[in-house]
This record gives sequence, C-alpha cells and structure tokens, in this order.
Amino acid sequence: MGSMGEPEIPYVDVLLVGAGFASYTLLNRLRRLGLSVSIYEKGSASGGIWHWNCYPGARVDSDTPIYQLFDKELWEDFTFKERYAGWPELRRYFKHIEKKWDVEKHVEYHKHVDGAKFDEEKHQWLVDCSDGSEVYCRWFIPCIGFASRRYTPPVPGLSNFRGDVYHTAVWPQHGVNLKGKRVAQIGTGASGIQVAQEIGDSVKHLSLFMRTPNYCLPMNQRKLDPNEEEKKKANGDYEKAFNDCRKTFAGFTYDFVDRNTFDDTPEQREKFFRKLMIEEGGFRFWLNTYKDMLFDQAANDEAYKFWRKSVLKRIKNPEKQRLLAPENPPHPWGTKRPSLEQRFYEVVDQDHIDIIDVNETPIEDVTETGLRTKNGHIEFDVLVLATGFDSVTGSLAQLNIQGINGGTIADHWKNGLKTSMGIAMPEFPNMFFLYGPQAPTAFSNGPSCTQFQAEFVEELIKRAEADGITRVEATQASEDEWTKRMHEKWDCTLFPLAKSWYQGANIPGRRVEPLNWAGGMVDYVESLHKSLDNDYQSWQTNKT
Repeated sequence: MGSMGEPEIPYVDVLLVGAGFASYTLLNRLRRLGLSVSIYEKGSASGGIWHWNCYPGARVDSDTPIYQLFDKELWEDFTFKERYAGWPELRRYFKHIEKKWDVEKHVEYHKHVDGAKFDEEKHQWLVDCSDGSEVYCRWFIPCIGFASRRYTPPVPGLSNFRGDVYHTAVWPQHGVNLKGKRVAQIGTGASGIQVAQEIGDSVKHLSLFMRTPNYCLPMNQRKLDPNEEEKKKANGDYEKAFNDCRKTFAGFTYDFVDRNTFDDTPEQREKFFRKLMIEEGGFRFWLNTYKDMLFDQAANDEAYKFWRKSVLKRIKNPEKQRLLAPENPPHPWGTKRPSLEQRFYEVVDQDHIDIIDVNETPIEDVTETGLRTKNGHIEFDVLVLATGFDSVTGSLAQLNIQGINGGTIADHWKNGLKTSMGIAMPEFPNMFFLYGPQAPTAFSNGPSCTQFQAEFVEELIKRAEADGITRVEATQASEDEWTKRMHEKWDCTLFPLAKSWYQGANIPGRRVEPLNWAGGMVDYVESLHKSLDNDYQSWQTNKT
C-alpha cells in the first residue's frame, strides 16, 4: 500500500502576528487591496497588550479620542467613557472592532509563532508555530509591539517565597484580592505607579521597593459626557484631533511651543508650567512645553524645579519627600517616561506604606516568608513584580526568524541595534515590523505610530503588487544611514544621561544604546515615504 503524501502547507498573502492595533489597522487596509490576510494571536482574545494588561489600575496614558484606530467607521458609533481608558474599556473597544469589521474570520487565537524562514525560490516566508503547523506567506508582518517579553529581575531566592507572586505583565485574568494583605512591590515604573495607587488604601501594609523616583504627572482623569462627545464628533473635533497627530513630534494633538525656556520671565514660566501640569494634565508638561527642555540642561532644571515644588506640596512625610522628589535630580526631567497618576503621592504618603530605595538598601534575598535587606527582614503575604519588559527589541529578538544568510534577528543585532527606518532590515525580505525598534514607538502615541506605519506598508505593498514585484528587501545603505541618523538625533538630547529602558539600561548586562527614534513623528513618516522615491531607492526589489 502506498504511503500518504505530506499534507500541503497552506498559503496566505499576508500573515500578521498579534491581534492588536497595528494588525487590525493593516488587516482592513490590505484586504481592501484584494489580498488574503490572516492574523495569528497567541492569546485567547484580541487587544494586543490590552488582552494581557489587567493589573490593578491599568489604563492608557493617551487621552480620548486619539487612543484608538483613526477610522471614522469605528469611532462614529463608539465612545470611551473616560478621558483615559482603563483596560476593561479597551477590551470593549476591541470587541467593537471585531463586530464592526467582521475580523474574527481572519484571526486564529492560541496560535503562537515560533519562527520563520524565507524561501528564495518562492519569495515567500515559511512560518512555524508552536503547535507544529506551518504556513507560507508572501508578506510577513510581526505586530507584537515593544512590550511582549516581560522582565523578572534576578532577585536571589525568589523561588523560596511561599506566598503568592504576581508579575504585572501576566496578572491573573480573574483578578487578585489584596485587601488586608501585606504586600511587597518591586518597581515604580508605569505599572508600579498604577498598582500602588490602586491597592494602597486597601492593603494592610505595602513595602514599595524603588530604584529611581518616577517623575509622575497628574493625569486629571475624568468621566466623559457622551452627549458632549457626540457633539465633538459632529463638529469635526475628532477628525481634527486625528489630523493634528500627523503634525506633531510624538503623534499627540499638541507639540512643543516655539520658544525656549529663558525666553520667558520666571513669572511667565511659573504660569506656563502650572497651566500645563496642573490645569491641563497628562503629558503636556512633557511634550507641550518649551522646545529646549529635552536638549538644554539649564532649561531642564527649571522644569524639574517646578515639578518638585508641586510634588512636595502633596507629601507630608519628610523622608518620602526626600525619596520621591529629591533635591538633586537623579536624571534630567523627562528622559525617563513619566507616569500619569491620579493620587499616587497622597496614597503612598500614608503611614502603612513604606518606600525603600534599593540603591541605599538593596534586596539581599527572598525568604519563605518575605525578603531580607541590611536593615532586617520584611514579612509579607504577596509579592508584586512591577518590573516591566525587555522592551522594544526583546519582542522580536526572542523569535527564531531566520534571515537569508542564516542568522536570526538576535544575531543581526548582536553588535548593535540596526534597522532600516525602524520597520525593516536587510537579509529579511518581505518582512516589516510595526511599533518596534528604531521607530518613534515609546516616544509616541501608540495608535498614531502604528497608523502611519500601516499607511506606508499599505502603499509599499500596493505598489509592489501593481509592479509585479514579489521580493522587497531593505538595502544595507538604508540601514546604515538610518542607524547613523538614530544616534545623531539621540546624542543631541539629554536622553543618554538617564539609565532608562529607552536605551535598554533596565536589563543588567545589556548593551546601552538608543532604541527609539528621537527625531519626531513628522520626520519619521517623511523618511518612510521618501524611501519609495526614484524607483524604490531604499529597497532592493525582484520579481519571480
């Protein structure tokens, strides 16, 4: 009896990895070109990071309406309930997308991409999944973002602890009741700030282990009036907001003002700072301020002084004042991403909450019932790890994606991060990645960045399909030029002076280098589209 042949490997024109903002933006655009498109999502539902983010207090830091897809057919009949949406709202929003766009027929859940290899004869990628399945695709587009590989610090004895341990990146979907518990929390980044202010009132005791004070800004959160939001839509305010995002440094509706810090008198600066931070709130004190704040140390010092003065008014405990708003700033203001808070300083000022500076009092080891420092043993019931991610590069580098010369993405970056315009790489034809390394990514409103990148990818694929091109690869010259520009833009700012995840400094032993484009969204988008001029000048193209 003859043996059965091998099953035929299926084919799709475009394979998107991850069911978040970028994939859904691309899905709708590319299927309108007549291409077959599939999305592989390792989780059980859509939402990208908002499928996983459900820790206490998790919410966005871009205000309504710009933290959503820019398509009118989606926002015209969906309205967020708060200025800054929480994770349940984001999940409701993705359900709305699924229904409105009928996207679920394109999505396979519980589908984890392990790796991929390019077939030079077919000009297609052969993609492998953890369930043993394979698929061929012409265009391979990982949309897994910059925060899909969580980081757990090498705390000695962590496995010894007999209580519960929770990482904010993989918080139980059913939630955790921390009321009346003794909690230790390591980390005061974005998730750490949100967790601490959310649980602080209800826990019996909270020990907050901090490496660097977070320069938090008032969120000025509020409920939205649905009638008022409908009026804004009718009056064109929503469309104006999305269009304004195209004109600014970070893809927000506002930008740096066209004057320097010392152009104003001290009284004018005080009034201006107060308007940005106290009255308007959000990131305006960071991204709507004087144009020299992130470039000139003296100007930056003025911003820090105002921020510190404002924070000290909200903290009564002198020791906590010293730790949370030190007289001498540990790094320039705004060179680490500030977190938006609602009442963080009032919460942690309470007597049952301790703040421990791990630089002064390092964690020596974790025991069965707590952890030990030089000042003694601290017992607790629950340990929360708010320690973030191997950000920006870790998401892609963890996959076994093989270049045409045999190396993986991690191999491509072993001597330094390098990409072509933060969207592609030589040796990886027909592959684009969105919201990843060397793009505006962490310096931008996420939906703005993915929107503008998706528009470029759509244009490139549309032109390639029309021209009969089946293979598109970034040139080595374009990668060299972009990496050079990356470092030039980075080095003229104050960002190199902070040990931040913006440059990988949060991971011990990792190379410190700029991971995000610091030249602004407008220049970035212009560079993308110029790369197609003069017959695909930044790309090597071939036909089968």
